[in-house]
Amino acid sequence: MAGKTHHLSPEEIHNVWDNSLKPALEINSGEAVVFELKDVSGGTITPSSKAEDLPKRDPNRMYPLGGPIYVADAKPGDTLEVNILNLEPGDWGWTGFMPERGLLPEDFPYCYLKHWDLSNHKTAQLRPGVIVPLDPFCGTMGLAPKDNGAHSTRPPDLFGGNMDIRHLTAGTTLLLPVQVDGGLFSCGDCHSAQGDGEVCLTGIESPMKVTLRFKVRKGKSIPSPQFITSGPLTRKYDLKGYYATTGISKDLMSSAKTAVRNMIDYLTFNRGLTRDEAYVLCSVVADLKISELVDMPNFLVSCYMPLCVFR
Repeated sequence: MAGKTHHLSPEEIHNVWDNSLKPALEINSGEAVVFELKDVSGGTITPSSKAEDLPKRDPNRMYPLGGPIYVADAKPGDTLEVNILNLEPGDWGWTGFMPERGLLPEDFPYCYLKHWDLSNHKTAQLRPGVIVPLDPFCGTMGLAPKDNGAHSTRPPDLFGGNMDIRHLTAGTTLLLPVQVDGGLFSCGDCHSAQGDGEVCLTGIESPMKVTLRFKVRKGKSIPSPQFITSGPLTRKYDLKGYYATTGISKDLMSSAKTAVRNMIDYLTFNRGLTRDEAYVLCSVVADLKISELVDMPNFLVSCYMPLCVFR
């Protein structure tokens, strides 16, 4: 029988990892929590915002995380099992890039902001004829670190955090190593769609209602986050196949940049997108994959664009 379901107040948020934070909610193993989460900007980007507003975001409101959730009987050395039950995007989202951020800051040294209508909760339109299937997930899920003090929510770590794993969708089970009593779980940074790599800096950032169930696996320690998917990784995107570009060089990051640049060229020359639209589309649906790593001195990275987005 499923355990009790709790509802966390939307105001119970924080934006640092810190094991001294007071729990927003205390639950038992086997119980679920419904989170009502803000977008990654903490509401400083709105449907009326312009591109020039991106650098003006309040850093004290960025990365608002719901929680922390104290799970009774969770101790260091245990594993917290997080069953992702449901994710419901809000009616609006945004994608943007700005100078000195993202994979290609030298190619896009300015601000750009795309607003998305998510009101049908199934797809979003980049432009007429380019439709993105929504595949929502939380970009950030994690537990409090064992090291005392405040830690940034921007980088991922061994306890989880800003992992941006696009496959942590409904039906997936996330496993996190418990480092402090109760685990102190938090989540946020919700994406309604994102490709592997999130190359322009953002996915489709959006508010989201998230339902998770928690279970303590006693005495089963793992070194870092692990997860179990419920089926095919990209079932919403696979039906019509992919167009892929590659980058090859002696540096893995350079290979990734070249693969994305080649995809942007493909999208502008063959699909009629502007370069800004192409960069955004790569960020929200294209997957970067390390195709070749062992035959040094060259590394090969592929960029996969799902053809189903072109109607």
